[in-house]
Amino acid sequence: MHYIDVVVDNRSIYTDNFYTYLAPKEVGVGAKVTVPFAMRKKPVDAYCFAENIEPSIDKSKIKEIISYDSERSLSPEMIETSVWMRRRYGIKYIDAVKMFTVGGKRLPKAKIHTVKEVKSKKPILTDEQESATKKILKPISENINKTFLIKGVTNSGKTEVYMRAVEEALSLGRTAIILLPEIALSSQVEKRFIKRFGREKVATLHSKLTTSKKLREWIRIRRGEAEIVVGARTSVFAPLENIGVIVIDEEHEGTYKSDHNPKFETIDIAYKRALAHNAVMIIGSATPSVVSYYRAKTGVYDLIEMNERVGNSLMPDIDVVDMKNEIRSGNLGYISLRLAEEINRTLEKKEQVILFLNRRGFSTQILCPECGYRMICDDCNIGLTYHKSKNAAVCHYCGKKYPLPEICPDCGSKFIKYSGAGTEKIEEDVRKLWKEAGIARFDTDTASSHDDIDTIINDFKQGNTDILIGTQILAKGLDFRNVGLVGIINADTGLNIPDYRSQERTFQLITQVAGRAGRTGGKSLVLIQTYEPDSDVIKYASEGDYESFYESELLHRSIMNYPPFTDIISISCVSDDSGISMHYANLFREILIKIKNAPKDAVILRPREEEIKTDGRKRVTFIIKAPTGSRMGYVDAYMKFRDQLNANKVNCFIEIDINPYGIT
Repeated sequence: MHYIDVVVDNRSIYTDNFYTYLAPKEVGVGAKVTVPFAMRKKPVDAYCFAENIEPSIDKSKIKEIISYDSERSLSPEMIETSVWMRRRYGIKYIDAVKMFTVGGKRLPKAKIHTVKEVKSKKPILTDEQESATKKILKPISENINKTFLIKGVTNSGKTEVYMRAVEEALSLGRTAIILLPEIALSSQVEKRFIKRFGREKVATLHSKLTTSKKLREWIRIRRGEAEIVVGARTSVFAPLENIGVIVIDEEHEGTYKSDHNPKFETIDIAYKRALAHNAVMIIGSATPSVVSYYRAKTGVYDLIEMNERVGNSLMPDIDVVDMKNEIRSGNLGYISLRLAEEINRTLEKKEQVILFLNRRGFSTQILCPECGYRMICDDCNIGLTYHKSKNAAVCHYCGKKYPLPEICPDCGSKFIKYSGAGTEKIEEDVRKLWKEAGIARFDTDTASSHDDIDTIINDFKQGNTDILIGTQILAKGLDFRNVGLVGIINADTGLNIPDYRSQERTFQLITQVAGRAGRTGGKSLVLIQTYEPDSDVIKYASEGDYESFYESELLHRSIMNYPPFTDIISISCVSDDSGISMHYANLFREILIKIKNAPKDAVILRPREEEIKTDGRKRVTFIIKAPTGSRMGYVDAYMKFRDQLNANKVNCFIEIDINPYGIT
């Protein structure tokens, strides 16, 4: 008799356990099966987590599986990673498993590509590319697990190094995952890999795909028909076997941290899978995260530096424009006189302009100047943004739309003020000033679909667009060849965001968007408009001085007990009654304080209360600054406490988030 332990496909916390069934011998770890479960009339899907089990219950009571789906099954490594994720993030087994699977009931018919494809030739490597490639290919060829951080300036040719690594892995019969921070970027990189390796070898996975397309790609990958997977963060769960290399490009981007359940960190999953396959992991950026650079400096990663641009590309000149002087001179607009002059000069040279503002919408605040009322989202407690094209106030957190007020809801004043500027406002101003120019806006409002993204990017590449106005999506590795000017509007906006990473994020955004200029040789210019020209971050970014920024930021974090010296763990208790939420938050905090062998330098802050306005429930949150290496103890304590609450049917939901964004 062959007994297996399965996890059923059920979101309930009460079924987050192993269940034993009888199965044919060919059903092993990772197998997707259907089983009779509890008193349900219909069978449920389940996944095998262990085989050859010696049951601890009466064998006569053990039911047999109904069916086995070999086409949709997972590998033992994927199950092992799911078990690891459960403990690392305090999630349910099935939450981890579902990251490796896709929806859709019917297996789609495979599309046959009849167009003859001409593969691109490999370019000649620069000395820096050659050196980086040699270091990376050695452990790939020797089947040794290793992690490299490539700190390479924008347009230093990192993608070609990635391609050589992938080529080596494929030559050894292995597979590869290429991760990008944005779907827009993954689409462009996918095309480059298809040109090099052929369409049949490349698959893509991301959220913009239809269910049928995603299932078709998943099946291609699982069958071994596709050997390279290119996509956004969820592609780290691609059902590949025998992985040889995993690449995380623009590794500093916050989009690699999931803010939905399960709240995983992509680099964690990639590291775990690379370790399981004896694969090489390559993470690359011109502005590495402080955490990653610290790991490289302390020997956890191997550091590779690429400080020269490829071809005849030159780094742009960077100047700072003090916007306080613009106000003194009578210019109250968002485009400085210097920037306007340089736009005219750039257009005369038949070169293109990028204007960057990390705020979408028309006006960033809707307020009453008489009483100070500020319009906020009822659900999220976040300030609303005025979108002129939608004639509505929009929450950029949940997407909810509100009608615009005619009078102040608090004092009845008719003088409602719209202040601050977003990309929509900048676009309107630019269209008035440069009526003959081709102008486009690139943000999540104008690029909501895959086709929209491709159209905007292709129009700019083909020269149909003279001035491209956009948000942070422009800073994420897009390769534009004719940009003579980049204007960064309100560069200091991000410095006041309530997140300990705000300084780091500002430095990265300025540096990355500046890197879009000067890629075809000749002089190019970046203008940084700011109201805080004396800010150290602005100075470091304008000078391209990553090392000074890093040392300054590392000192600050060591003093404040922030990563890389700790893991930040957020614990939230939610119920209908604020007293209940606060009670269990304080109770759990006291338990954590009394943990045996807990690190003495851990910091556990006091709970704070907030209202979830969608349903009136009360959330109470507290923060743990857990010294490096101690996080698992806190996660284990969380899972134990959560299970106790569930066992006692307490009307309080508890949630954990490790290294979340938006923490001060």
